Amino acid sequence: MQSPESVPPSDKLRHNAREFMQSNDLPAARAALEALLARSPGDLPAHLDLAHVLLGAGSFRASAACLADAATRDEQASPASRITLARRLYFSGEVVAAKECIERLGKAIRLDGPGLAALAHLYWLIGDVVTASEYSRRAHRLGVETPNEWHLHAMLCHFQGEREQARQILEACLKRWPRFGAAAQALANLRTYGPGHHHVSFLRAQLEQLPRTASDPSGMVLRAQFLSALSKELDDLDDTAASWAALVESKAIMRTLNPYDPTMESTFTAELLDAVAALSPAAELASEASLGDGPQPIFVVGMPRSGSTLLDRVLSSHPDVASAGEINDFLRQLHWVADVPPSGVAGMREVLRRLPQLDLAELGQRYLAQTRWRAQGRRYFVDKLPINIQLVPIIRQALPHAPILHIVRDPMDVCFSNFRAMFGDVSPWCNDLASVAHFHGEYRRIVDRWHVACPDAMLEVDYRALVEDPEPAIRAILTHCGLPFDARCLHPESNPSPVATPSAAQVREPVHRRSLSSWRRYAPQLAPLRAALPSA
Repeated sequence: MQSPESVPPSDKLRHNAREFMQSNDLPAARAALEALLARSPGDLPAHLDLAHVLLGAGSFRASAACLADAATRDEQASPASRITLARRLYFSGEVVAAKECIERLGKAIRLDGPGLAALAHLYWLIGDVVTASEYSRRAHRLGVETPNEWHLHAMLCHFQGEREQARQILEACLKRWPRFGAAAQALANLRTYGPGHHHVSFLRAQLEQLPRTASDPSGMVLRAQFLSALSKELDDLDDTAASWAALVESKAIMRTLNPYDPTMESTFTAELLDAVAALSPAAELASEASLGDGPQPIFVVGMPRSGSTLLDRVLSSHPDVASAGEINDFLRQLHWVADVPPSGVAGMREVLRRLPQLDLAELGQRYLAQTRWRAQGRRYFVDKLPINIQLVPIIRQALPHAPILHIVRDPMDVCFSNFRAMFGDVSPWCNDLASVAHFHGEYRRIVDRWHVACPDAMLEVDYRALVEDPEPAIRAILTHCGLPFDARCLHPESNPSPVATPSAAQVREPVHRRSLSSWRRYAPQLAPLRAALPSA
């Protein structure tokens, strides 16, 4: 055993830092780690620990800077540390550095099944579906034997339009791991099933074996996933009564695990509106000349399940437009500029408190620097994150030239579509009809304020008009975005680019009207929702 005198100084500093971290003495941990890095600047685990300590102390910018510095010194680090670094860079808003880190890792990591699968997950994390699919396919060929890897491979196939291959992988996955709820759910949502081919018997058999009450959340989620899958396939078979029963049971489970707080949501809306009202109009002028040349974003905002994926596909069918997908870059850069770690509603409230003092021109520059690579050489890229509806005036001031499209769908259709969806541990408002109605009311409250505060900030796109008479709607959209009309936009089903949303199957079909008033099949069950929606 080594005597204290013989322990290398670096090892002693690392040991002390870990002890300080465990006791939550962040200043002492920071001092020890900085001393360690002064001795060993290329020590990636020490960089990761220091970034963690800085984040815990509330210094989002300093934590991100520490990670960015580590990314320039990661050549000798272990693959596991470099994988952790890439993930942490992405979540800290250093997306370009994360991408470069992943690319370097691809040249250094052992390209066996696990290594290829790790790269697939990292490329999927940053939204590069094509590259993720290439690595996932290679990992699958080498026999990666875990249900999660099979599921990812199937979903990446699905997102690229290879639906039959996705079906085969998911059915094989469930044959090997019959209680893998994520695969059951994905398979149910892959297509519309008919009497000749469905999985209702299999799903019911699995549910018979699953406990109705589970002591652990994972067991409860598993039952909710199988119930959600069963509800979808029964709906396809037009057994609305049984479909509704399965859906309600699934939602009751998720509501228990992830309850919605309407009071907190209303309070947040009020704080958001007050913070935006305090913004100075001069901020827009300050950022006019700061954006430089290069691709510009087109933002698509609104309620989830409102038709935003269809609108994204229409736009990205244009030769000058690429789809970036549902990226969270604007909000993450807003947290960076405010120097507030992302921590749900609490973190966003602190961002709003600091909003009047923020440099929104810097926010626009940061956002563009981290996203322009997604344009793939085109003039525009679509940032399709519906919840950005909450940030429209901030987007307008940070990126005054960026078109913003607000897609609007019938309240009953959009609320029912969200209630039917299984979003896991996010969007708790989707798990109860009263909660869906309340959240929709807060959304309308925000939109109504934006119409008054910044009436020209966004173009309203009527989903019904888009699907009933596409050409006039699409011409107006392209004109608003400064784009010439292109007939390819009338046929988004021919768009070859990947689409990584729950609507992946529907948007590969020609534009149709089947989803209009789809709630009417469940009109009796949805009477409480209709009564709670003033505009329904």
